[in-house]
Amino acid sequence: MRVACVGAGYFSRFHYDSWARMKNARAVASCNRDITRAQATGLPAYDDLARMLSETSPDLLDIILPPEAHATTIRTALAAGVKYMICQKPFCTSLDEARQITAEADAAGATIVVHENFRFQPWYRTVKAALDAGRIGKLQQMTFRFRPGDGQGPEAYLDRQPYFQKMEKFLIHETGVHWIDTFRYLLGDPTHVYADLRRINSAIRGEDAGYVLFDHPDGVRAIFDGNRHLDHDADNLRRTMGEAYFEGTEGSIRITGDGAVHLRPFKSQTEETLRGPDTWEGFGGDCVHALQSHVISALLGDGVLENTAPAYLKVIEIEEAVYTSAAEARKIQLGINHP
Repeated sequence: MRVACVGAGYFSRFHYDSWARMKNARAVASCNRDITRAQATGLPAYDDLARMLSETSPDLLDIILPPEAHATTIRTALAAGVKYMICQKPFCTSLDEARQITAEADAAGATIVVHENFRFQPWYRTVKAALDAGRIGKLQQMTFRFRPGDGQGPEAYLDRQPYFQKMEKFLIHETGVHWIDTFRYLLGDPTHVYADLRRINSAIRGEDAGYVLFDHPDGVRAIFDGNRHLDHDADNLRRTMGEAYFEGTEGSIRITGDGAVHLRPFKSQTEETLRGPDTWEGFGGDCVHALQSHVISALLGDGVLENTAPAYLKVIEIEEAVYTSAAEARKIQLGINHP
């Protein structure tokens, strides 16, 4: 499959690296408003998206841009007849815009997959297999402690993603949304949410710490405990960005900062290692490559696509409910009607 890419910012390196390693796909062009960045990818470079699409006729467009550019980019691609797209998250600027773009793509017979890659991290795939196999009995609670240790002081985020400082909604909208989606993948769609969010660093606009409690089917509760000022035990704080715990009636599973997954049977002090420490030197256990490989395989007939735009609207609805809960200091019942 021929893949064209639009966007060549900080995170795009992981996308381009993945396409370069893909067996059944080939990157054919890169577009960026600063054409020197597109040229740095080593691909045929453009600073005009419509022209790139016209001249390269890609099977798939990989949109590696911030939310403000999603609607215009997707509409340009639809006008050019592109039928398959991957779009980075957060998807669009609002729920209303995401719904509108999703409807337009559907009307054009196009498929958009949201690039929500955390569910593809190998430690969560390992946990999912263990939960589905009943390895810890009936699951009762999941906790994720988000501790990237990058949020202290006036220089926070400036060396990597300086726009973080200016985001009005930050902890949940930019990063916590990954775990909203991952909790859905592991536990099913939540029925209720309660959030208590706060800003600690006065140098930024948005929230950078807080608790979010989710009620999931069958009495399972999940807690997202986030604080960007604090760290966890890891040589690379961005590998897992924290630690996770899954507690059931017959045992518990934990994900440690090195990406390992350990299972301890109920009332035992001995652990079984389900997955050893991660050795991938890039981002998140090579989850970008796992996601993009999944999309190509599914489009070629092997498997069912995860996180198409209509399904991903649920994530945005849940995110909005988190902020409503925090603003109104109350538990929100979720009414999710999308497929």
